[in-house]
Amino acid sequence: MENSDLQNINGKFLYYAFIAGSVEILENQSDINKINVFPVNDKDTGTNLASTVRSVIDNIKPHKSYQKTVNDIADAALIGARGNSGVIFAQFLYGLSRETVNKQVINLSEFAESVKKSIPYIYEAIANPIEGTMLTVINDWSNFLSSKKEAINDFKNVIIDSFEILEKSLEETTSKLKILNKTGLVDAGAKGFVLFIKGIIDFIKNRNIRNLVVDSNETISLIHSEEMKDEEITYRFCTEAILKNININKSELKSILSQSGDSVVVAGSENICRIHVHTNNPAELFHKLKENGTITYQKVDDMIRQNEIVTNRKWNIALVTDSTCDLSQELIDYHQISVVPINLNFGDNHYLDKVTIQPNQFYDLLESNDEFPKTSQINEKAFTNIYSHLASHYDAIIAIHLTGQFSGTFANSLKAAERIKKEFNKDVYVIDSKNLSGALGLLVLKTAQRIEANMPVNEIVDLLETDIDNAKIFVSVKDLKYMIKGGRVSKPKGFIAKKLGLNPVISIDDEGKSTLFGKTFSQKASLNKIFKHIDKISKGKKIWNYIMLHAHNYEGVKKAEEKMFEITGKKPVSTVDISPVIGMHAGNGAIAVSLLFDN
Repeated sequence: MENSDLQNINGKFLYYAFIAGSVEILENQSDINKINVFPVNDKDTGTNLASTVRSVIDNIKPHKSYQKTVNDIADAALIGARGNSGVIFAQFLYGLSRETVNKQVINLSEFAESVKKSIPYIYEAIANPIEGTMLTVINDWSNFLSSKKEAINDFKNVIIDSFEILEKSLEETTSKLKILNKTGLVDAGAKGFVLFIKGIIDFIKNRNIRNLVVDSNETISLIHSEEMKDEEITYRFCTEAILKNININKSELKSILSQSGDSVVVAGSENICRIHVHTNNPAELFHKLKENGTITYQKVDDMIRQNEIVTNRKWNIALVTDSTCDLSQELIDYHQISVVPINLNFGDNHYLDKVTIQPNQFYDLLESNDEFPKTSQINEKAFTNIYSHLASHYDAIIAIHLTGQFSGTFANSLKAAERIKKEFNKDVYVIDSKNLSGALGLLVLKTAQRIEANMPVNEIVDLLETDIDNAKIFVSVKDLKYMIKGGRVSKPKGFIAKKLGLNPVISIDDEGKSTLFGKTFSQKASLNKIFKHIDKISKGKKIWNYIMLHAHNYEGVKKAEEKMFEITGKKPVSTVDISPVIGMHAGNGAIAVSLLFDN
């Protein structure tokens, strides 16, 4: 297949052409981000497209068969798609794979036909297709290819000539979409697609595979825009998931998503599809969706927090924690704390702690589901993404996590922090709280207040070491069956304890390990034991603040709160339905008290 004689393309040609287009997106993601104003002015279209093509680059290998290569590209794009634009682009590739003839090589006529037949897939995937976007540009490009499909011996020049049509179509997006007309910009997603084809055309002209491979390996980082306008956001969470084995059709699925928000895209097939929606209630949405298929992956971006980070930072030090931190949402929002969710699985269904599953849904599932939930640590990549975004806008970052004795989350956060420190030359402090739940919440809150008081970051971190020693939590377990199910208590011991009617009190020792604080024969007795101990250890000390926690036990926690008021003379800073990740072991009905003494 000489450069001057491009009549057919095989899998290897498609592979390198895709890499070339992807490199063009990766290298220009910052410029694409800058012009992103639709559907939300969140300046991340370039990053989302880059993440999508990065997934393909990282997960496929060249193969001589065109059919296999286009299928592999489509599968990898669908799994790695990110954002509205990324999911739409992945759906275009999915349509291309479904409508490609089963051949090792294809000619211009067959390629043009597969592109044309992929267009309906894109429009069908979007609940409310809008012209003047990537849709229009891909459609215009398809029409041009169809008009030239008989020029079988001139594949190369047809693709090269198509760029003029793409540029014209891109320019026209400004007049077709009201928001673009107002700003004088072109559509960011459409710009990304045009750049993708530009990279392919450059490859067709030069065919320099060696340089191409170097570029694709080196262009790794995803860029976060520093430009964003402070504007009202209707739906807070940009929500995505991969669903498998769906038992409703895609139209019904789009309807369910549309009832929860906007920017709805459903890409892929009933066997496996990727969904995208902007919503205020991701947990309610996924509680519905679990009846319609298996949720194997979820990603949720808090667009309000992202907007605040860029346009409305209250302070110059960013504060990060994980979802085992039990603190009221009001305090988290006021202090602009970034909370990274722990992964939680009920059987094959995947959830994000406190984001796509809240205590209400969690305890329903805990009672009704035969399988005991499992957790998995937050991976290094998730922390790298959040830290790179924060490092672009803050002078320093402090991250405080649940005890390293319970999870690898702290270790992964530390690895990501080391990388970001080198890349951005910013201070990133990662702290093992040696605690969790409300005790972690109090440590995070005190740190937030010191940031608010404009204390230097090194002083804040130094004081945290003493705070950690002064943080305590005591959990009264109402029913041992959850600790037995989760393996925290062996079945033989659990059987004996249940027969005796024992109610254990669980605490955390100085090393961050769970410890049995005491045993009683009722929850009332176990709470009294906790209150007596708190009264004892409080002598000569001042309680800075405390948090009351419960696992769906509103009546019980109210009584416990009254008792703590008698001891402390103050109300708790928060009363929280305990994190699902903690509640799965403490079990339904548990009540906990966490407190932090002054230094």
